[in-house]
Amino acid sequence: MRDITTTRAPITLVLGGTRSGKSRTAEQLAADLGGPRPLTYVATARVDATDADHVARIDAHRARRPAGWITVECPDPLTLPGHLAAIDGPVLLDSLGTWIASHPDLAVDTDALVAALTARDHPTIVVSEEVGWSLHAPTEVGRRFVDAVGLLNQAVAAAADRVLLVVAGRVLELPPC
Repeated sequence: MRDITTTRAPITLVLGGTRSGKSRTAEQLAADLGGPRPLTYVATARVDATDADHVARIDAHRARRPAGWITVECPDPLTLPGHLAAIDGPVLLDSLGTWIASHPDLAVDTDALVAALTARDHPTIVVSEEVGWSLHAPTEVGRRFVDAVGLLNQAVAAAADRVLLVVAGRVLELPPC
C-alpha cells in the first residue's frame, strides 16, 4: 500500500461484478469532484457494432455522462498509460477488465499503468470488474482472464487511496491493508 501522506492526487478504485452498479457509483463520485477542469472519461471498451447487447450497454453508459465531460475512447490498448499521463484534470477510467480483454494475449503492462496513475496531478477514479466470485472458468483463456484482472486489481488497489466494492448497488469501503 502506498503512503497516503504524500501530496499526490487521490486514486479511487471501484470494484464490482457485472451489473453491480460499479460504473454508476464511479460516475456519481466523478460528478462530485467539481473543480476548474472538466472531467475526462476514458473508455477502454471497443464497440462491436455486430453485438447489439454490447452496443446497448455502451449507449447506456454514454447517455449517463454529463455533457461537460470529455470522452476519450482508447483505440489502442497499448496507449492507455500514455493517454492517462497526457490528461490534465480529473479522470474516470472505465474499465480495467475491458482493457485487459482488448489485449490478444491478455497481458498488460501493470507497472506502466500504475506509474501513470500515481504520476497524475488530479484525482483518478478507476473502475474494474471483481471476477473472483464467479464460477471457476472452464477454459484456459477464461482462467487467464480472471487471473489477469485479479492481479491488476491488486496492483491498482495497492496504489489507491480508496477502494470501494459495489454489490447489488450497495457500496462498501474496503479498509486499507
